Amino acid sequence: MSAPAPAHPTACLALADGSLFYGIGFGATGRKVAELCFNTAMTGYQEIMTDPSYAGQIVTFTFPHIGNVGTNPEDDETADPVAAGMVVKWMPTDPSNWRSVQPLSDWLAARGRVAMGGVDTRRLTRAIRQQGAPHVALEHNADGQFDIEALVAAARGFAGLEGMDLAKEVSCKQSYRWNEMRWAWPDGYSTQQAPKHKVVAVDYGAKRNILRCLASAGCDVTVLPATATYDDVMAHDPDGVFLSNGPGDPAATGTYAVPMIRDVLDKTELPVFGICLGHQMLALALGANTIKMSHGHHGANHPVKDQDTGKVEITSMNHGFAVDAQTLPEGVVETHVSLFDGSNCGIRMDGRPVWSVQHHPEASPGPQDSYYLFERFAKAMADRAPAPV
Repeated sequence: MSAPAPAHPTACLALADGSLFYGIGFGATGRKVAELCFNTAMTGYQEIMTDPSYAGQIVTFTFPHIGNVGTNPEDDETADPVAAGMVVKWMPTDPSNWRSVQPLSDWLAARGRVAMGGVDTRRLTRAIRQQGAPHVALEHNADGQFDIEALVAAARGFAGLEGMDLAKEVSCKQSYRWNEMRWAWPDGYSTQQAPKHKVVAVDYGAKRNILRCLASAGCDVTVLPATATYDDVMAHDPDGVFLSNGPGDPAATGTYAVPMIRDVLDKTELPVFGICLGHQMLALALGANTIKMSHGHHGANHPVKDQDTGKVEITSMNHGFAVDAQTLPEGVVETHVSLFDGSNCGIRMDGRPVWSVQHHPEASPGPQDSYYLFERFAKAMADRAPAPV
């Protein structure tokens, strides 16, 4: 399968099966090799590109208006883009937004990220849905000259995300404190001045807005690297432990993350809350398994049903692996399911303040239907606190 090329293509996307898509390059020049996924969100392209969960992936956006509001430092979810590149239908237009500081193309170029526009993204999305997330090579070359055989070979040579531990690559290298809260009009970001709960957040690739939501829920947040041990966690005398989102194969990350989580569960009664990869880490620690999905869930419009209340929440998602609900052990309850495909989206331990969700209650981008989960975490910690004397 080869899509028609524009008159003067300066970018080429080669799939491992030999399919070729031509377009107009923007951002940085060069070549990126990764897994290709599609994202259905209508907003938040900058947050998506800087979400650490996209390490090892190139994102094709199904929404055509990418780049129209420019970029700004406040919307970064980490210091630099983590996604390897992007593919869009229309070339970015001049930005039109009062918060814009830099056009998307310039922002990508400054950060070494390759992008291409002028692509039939509907056709590309259908290919991903039908065949699964392909391995691809994306090249932006200003002179329009491409070594197609080398591009296809590079795509075929990509090892894939299965068995790949990427959390170590995107995690912080040393601990730090976080007190910035969620953005609010008209002052923007403010700081938490009177925290009530000490939380250790284990960083498998944490988005900044997750940390902001914890701070807004009254938490004094200390962030630790992905490789933190039980002793590292308990040295901070936390009231609760948070397990963050992140990229890669949960089974690979679990080799060092699961022993720490099991120790927390076995040796303490602390509340534990996980999101995305943190959800998968908790499930593995409880004895369940994870599986690679065909093309994953990536977008800000995913309906999830709360099995306890019957409520349907519209959520933001970004994951290519899932917890296998059929392997949940006795004493672990499935709390949320995707209404798209029935896959697991949440678990909890019976009788313990320990739970996790696959979706992103912090959104950024996306709806905020599930923000209550941060408040539930804060309440669980408050319920364990000794009564004031």
